[in-house]
Amino acid sequence: MAKIYQLKITLKNTKPAIWRRVQTNADISLNELHYLVQVVMGWGNSHLHQFNCAGQYYGDERLWQESFDDFDMRDSLTTKVEKVLKKEKDKILYEYDMGDSWDHNILLEKITTVDIPLMHPICVKGAMRCPPEDCGGVWGYAELVETMKDPNSEEYEEMSEWLGVDEFDPAEFDLEWVNKRLKNFSTDVKDSDKNLIV
Repeated sequence: MAKIYQLKITLKNTKPAIWRRVQTNADISLNELHYLVQVVMGWGNSHLHQFNCAGQYYGDERLWQESFDDFDMRDSLTTKVEKVLKKEKDKILYEYDMGDSWDHNILLEKITTVDIPLMHPICVKGAMRCPPEDCGGVWGYAELVETMKDPNSEEYEEMSEWLGVDEFDPAEFDLEWVNKRLKNFSTDVKDSDKNLIV
């Protein structure tokens, strides 16, 4: 029998909330959970990340290098999600990009048992667009959204050029596109690890 976790991933301090609901095998590593968050939220995996479970930090030693021991981290490659999220309503914090500090609450909503494990994670539902990388965190993103509402504002043209779009819809979320990306999840994780620059 295999355990399936339903997780709700919410980007903290966003209004309206930016969130995703996913189902995944419970025995994936925290490192795989990192890639899962990257895919379903829409991040580009170009910054450091870490997990915080009740004050215990987990990270990828290959990325943190000397700081790994300084911060008393545990290895996210060898730690299974089911070892830190054990029962429904358990939570873990995932931080992406230490500069912009994109903090995500990951809540274990439901545990089910099935005969055959999932071939890949599935995104069940979600809302709102992922902020662009390097926009200054939650507060910088809120300013960006306001700027893009007014094509007559002084900053609109500059921001539009930076984003590479003429129109920006913060409510956009494409569930089908996310699930297409998740079909190759295991291969993508392995390829990303192979191409890891340290």
